Amino acid sequence: MPVEPLSQEEIEERLAELPGWSLDDGRLTRSYRLGSHFAATAMVVHIAQVQEELDHHSDLTLAYHTVSLAVHTHSAGGAVTEKDIELARRVEDLATGHGAH
Repeated sequence: MPVEPLSQEEIEERLAELPGWSLDDGRLTRSYRLGSHFAATAMVVHIAQVQEELDHHSDLTLAYHTVSLAVHTHSAGGAVTEKDIELARRVEDLATGHGAH
């Protein structure tokens, strides 16, 4: 079943429920700051697990104390879909447990 792109209005409505997330160059993006490189690495591993569960993967970047994500749906022509929103929600849910802000 094809995944449908969200309209600009739908994206804005969903982003209102995801503090810190934004639409940048057609992708949902967010960066998190953590207390140490080890904490950031642990969060990356946790995000990778969620991505495998959802079978939906972001561009995921690990820096010294920072984890950054950028996500869109390739099968929808690079548009933002409900799959991207779900991944953002799941990451947002786990971020607090890692001490991310």
